[in-house]
Amino acid sequence: MLQILIQGLLLSGLYALIAMGFTLIFSIGRVLNLAYGAYLMVGGYIYFWISQSLGMPKLMGVAVAAALGVLMGVLKYRLIVKTLKGDHVSVEISTLILAVVIQAGIVLVFGDSSKILLPIVPGVINVAGASVTYNILIATLISWAILLGLYAFVRLTHTGRAMQAVSMDAKGAAISGIDPDRINLITWGISGALGAIGGVFFASYTQLSPSMWVAPLIISVAVVIVGGIGSILGTLVVAHIVGFLEVIVVATLAPELRGVFTMLLIIGVLVTRPQGLFGREEL
Repeated sequence: MLQILIQGLLLSGLYALIAMGFTLIFSIGRVLNLAYGAYLMVGGYIYFWISQSLGMPKLMGVAVAAALGVLMGVLKYRLIVKTLKGDHVSVEISTLILAVVIQAGIVLVFGDSSKILLPIVPGVINVAGASVTYNILIATLISWAILLGLYAFVRLTHTGRAMQAVSMDAKGAAISGIDPDRINLITWGISGALGAIGGVFFASYTQLSPSMWVAPLIISVAVVIVGGIGSILGTLVVAHIVGFLEVIVVATLAPELRGVFTMLLIIGVLVTRPQGLFGREEL
C-alpha cells in the first residue's frame, strides 16, 4: 500500500509536467496541439544523442533538448498555427500529420528499434520500505520545481498576467495594449520546452522508441479533458488521479491494462461532465 502511494506520487508529478505544456497551448490559443507528443519524443532522442552517443554532460543534453523544444514550438506557431488562424480543425489535423512526419524523421536518423535511456541519476533509495529509483525521484522533484516556477511566472510576472488576459479574452487583451501574437509565441515556446524536458524524464522512465509520442499525448488529452480544458489546477489534480489510477491497476490487476481505465475515465467525464471536473477555460 505504501509503495503504491509513493509510486503514485512520483508518477503523478511526471504526468503533471507532461500535461502542463499541452494545457498552456489550449488555454492561450484554444488549440489542441496534437503534435505535442512529438516534443517529448524529440527531447528524449536529443538527450540520448548528446549524453549517451556523444558522451557529453547530461545537463547539456537536457538544455539542448529544451532549446530545441522552444524552437519547435515557435516554428510550429509561426508556420502552421498563425497561417491557419481561426481554423482549429485544420490546425489540429496539421499538427497530427506533423507528429507522424517527425516520427518518420526519427526512424530515418535513429532507426526503428527501441533504445534504453540510462537513468539520469542512477541508484535506488529505500523510502519507508518502498524501493524508489533516484531517477524517478529526481524527475518528480524537478517536475514540481518547474511547475511551481511556471505557476509563479504566470501569476507574478507582467508576461504571465498578459497570458492570463489573453486566455480569458484575446480581443479584450488586445484593446488593453497586449499583443496576443507575442503572447501566443511565448506560450508555444514554453510549451515546447516543457514537452522536451518532460520527454527526457519520460524516456528515462520507460524507453525510447519512434512511437513513444502517442502515450504522452493520450495522457495529456486525458488530464486536460478530465481536469477541465485549460485549467492549471485541474491539470495538477487530474495528473495525480491518472498517475495513481495507473499505479493501482498495474499493481493489482495487470500491466497490460495500464491505459484502459484512463480511457474509460475520459469517456465517463465526457458523458457526465463535459466541461471537466474543474470546468475552467482560462489559466
